[in-house]
Amino acid sequence: MTALLTVDDLRVTFPTRTGEVQAVRGVSFTLGKERLGIVGESGSGKSQTGRAIMGLTPGHAKITAKKLAFGDRDLLNMPAAERRDLRGKKVAMILQDPKYSLNPVMTIGRQIVETLKTHEKVSGSEAKARALAMLEAVQIRDPQRVFDLYPHEVSGGMGQRAMIAMMLVCGPELLIADEPTSALDVTVQLEVLGILDKLVAERGMGLIFISHDLRLVSSFCDRVIVMYAGRIVEELSSANLAEAQHPYTRGLLNCLPTIGSDRHPLPVLDRKPEWSL
Repeated sequence: MTALLTVDDLRVTFPTRTGEVQAVRGVSFTLGKERLGIVGESGSGKSQTGRAIMGLTPGHAKITAKKLAFGDRDLLNMPAAERRDLRGKKVAMILQDPKYSLNPVMTIGRQIVETLKTHEKVSGSEAKARALAMLEAVQIRDPQRVFDLYPHEVSGGMGQRAMIAMMLVCGPELLIADEPTSALDVTVQLEVLGILDKLVAERGMGLIFISHDLRLVSSFCDRVIVMYAGRIVEELSSANLAEAQHPYTRGLLNCLPTIGSDRHPLPVLDRKPEWSL
């Protein structure tokens, strides 16, 4: 059976005044209809991996791979127009913070309708009805009211739900969520994760969940990939995360707070140069 997504030796390089910076270095994995978590600290290459899959990497960057395919479609050699049609319709990405991802001068409803009409030939009334239904699906209590609001008029949690609705309204097969809960408080985080979990299960999608929160990923995803300095250092099932062998993963786990324990001083990662090799 063809994998939903195949990534083989993906590399993303940015030119700078002092030479090339390799943001992603030889990342390889496959994804089926499952929840895959990608974790690592800031700068480890998590988001750039997701953006490369989406085709959202800046134009001056260099992207290479032995294979980067969505099903049997080659993402690297796909024409730009075909890639734009795929993005949003078949593959969607939830960005980190709705304050910077939503258009501030367009109402939330108009943005969702625009996404839908870009990819499907639907009437204005049908597009609005589907947008309202999608807002209701992400547990917004008064979808008609929120439909007419601007992004600055809603809370962070509601803005994130609106962003999820926008990305899912066309029924994508693959969803990339780039730290979708990082700007939210703990209770809203759980609500958003519950919404994602339910929608992924009901729609049979593949999900790439990018985060720096190891505990969150381990409780939500089926598999976990750990990245450091642009490389994958370990891959294992979330159920076996406590049995991780790589010292970087062990260090991340050791930094997690534990209820009832008194640890002073707090543990600090002892970085090894060979982790970057």
